Amino acid sequence: MADKAGNNDQTTTTHHHTTIPAGLTREEFQVLQPVINEFHTYTVGPGKCSSILSQRIKAPLGTVWQVVRRFDKPQSYKHFIKSCWLKEGWSHENMTVGCLREVNVISGLPAATSTERLDMLDDDRHVTGFSIIGGEHRLKDYRSVTTVNEFRASSSSGDEKIWTVVLESYVVDVPDGNTEEDTRMFADTVVRLNLQKLATLTEGMAPAVDDDDDE
Repeated sequence: MADKAGNNDQTTTTHHHTTIPAGLTREEFQVLQPVINEFHTYTVGPGKCSSILSQRIKAPLGTVWQVVRRFDKPQSYKHFIKSCWLKEGWSHENMTVGCLREVNVISGLPAATSTERLDMLDDDRHVTGFSIIGGEHRLKDYRSVTTVNEFRASSSSGDEKIWTVVLESYVVDVPDGNTEEDTRMFADTVVRLNLQKLATLTEGMAPAVDDDDDE
């Protein structure tokens, strides 16, 4: 769901905590509201837009997080990335905030390369985020945060049911000649496809889970 930038010279705070993202139950949303308040709230002004998307995954948190946290391997679940490498001596073993990656985008998109900085990587709270700081693309001043959250409940058979909800939000400049809706539709489509591929990948990696009482 989306928040629009303010009018004229006014800035506003996003209200992602007030509208349930598509795909979440009301109960899941209530549990996740503190996470949204802390990590998925942005200040937006003229020429910016923001959105938050969700993905429910039938896999435990650990399986999902080991994929999401790999700043050096976004191509493992991000559809439109052809290749990626870390810059300036960084490696998977020493990834920390400030680490930079160079991304090559597949042909056919209005983009070619992207230089991206790791802004957040919290293995305890399962939060990561990055900013796009250079390259040839249309997502100027793009910042994104992803949180991974595990849920547990008893299934109808009495077994414990485990699933994960991934939230991904962003804020980005609206390019000259584009509308907020056009910009949001483009960015939302990319994020949504990536999250769907993340679900397919990690559900295939995870042990079988109980599908009873799925929404």
